Amino acid sequence: MDIDLALVWALLIAASVFLYVVLDGFDLGIGILFPTARSSSERDVMMNSVAPVWDGNETWLVLGGGGLYAVFPLAYAVLMPALYAPIMAMLFGLIFRGVVFEFRFKAPPERRWIWDVSFFLGSLTAALAQGLALGAIVQGIEVEGRAYAGGWLDWLTPFSVMTAIAVVIGYALLGATWLIWKCEGPMQAHFRAKARLLGGLMLAMICIVSLWTPALDPQIAARWFAFPQILYTAPVPLMVLGLAVLLFTSLASTRDATPFLASLGLFLVTFAGLGISLYPNIVPPAITIWDAAAPDSSLLFLLVGAAVLIPMILAYSGYAYWVFRGKVRPDEGYH
Repeated sequence: MDIDLALVWALLIAASVFLYVVLDGFDLGIGILFPTARSSSERDVMMNSVAPVWDGNETWLVLGGGGLYAVFPLAYAVLMPALYAPIMAMLFGLIFRGVVFEFRFKAPPERRWIWDVSFFLGSLTAALAQGLALGAIVQGIEVEGRAYAGGWLDWLTPFSVMTAIAVVIGYALLGATWLIWKCEGPMQAHFRAKARLLGGLMLAMICIVSLWTPALDPQIAARWFAFPQILYTAPVPLMVLGLAVLLFTSLASTRDATPFLASLGLFLVTFAGLGISLYPNIVPPAITIWDAAAPDSSLLFLLVGAAVLIPMILAYSGYAYWVFRGKVRPDEGYH
């Protein structure tokens, strides 16, 4: 039986993008939540909670972007001109955050606020840029022949602004629930309250996106609401509802890890819903996975390398999270 290498690579890149979104998402969320911290000590704990893993989280962005360039060169050639501005803004935001991680703790106390503001702005910029890029892709990219045919600001629309706000709220929820898991005492209670508010906002944004996205394209609407397709897509909103109940019940209890896991579940289900809306297009509305794929010989050659590289990344990432699995306390680090 022949293996559909293009589909295999599409799944691998989708998995890499998802891992980047949820892993780098919670440390971007912590930066977004930085102004809500009540003291410098709390900000130290927030940054220490992600300091051992933040750079490893961004490995998945490199893998996803590099994989897109090598495996789906046509998609890369169309998406990059369409999304130059938000992608460059995202990269500058991520670079700025990396500088803050290195310099904040070395700054004298009276100047540390500069790096605190920088950490917030870098995180917010990266999250907004990712949301704008996502919205631009979902609403469709104008293509003529094999090239981008739109304008410089096609990525900036009411829909993409809405998705940018949704991404910021979602990342902030991940950050708040991560801090519930990693902190204790009054700080944990503080972010438990923030997570309740952000969870409600997140559900509201999921509802808005779920209703707006089918309105963009009749094919997407048919996939979600026409019979018999609705029988296959109905479990998605039901799982969102179940995970929302789990999130809020765990926030009302003393469980530390469950809110974060429920938030990850919400991201996974909504990511699957996005895949249902877009499949088989990699550049909506016209370029499919197979249209954009490199020759099978190239896909097979790259797949051999990925079979070695991806398990290594998973292994060292898992080991890092295991080593730093404890609570973070002021002036103590991990316990």
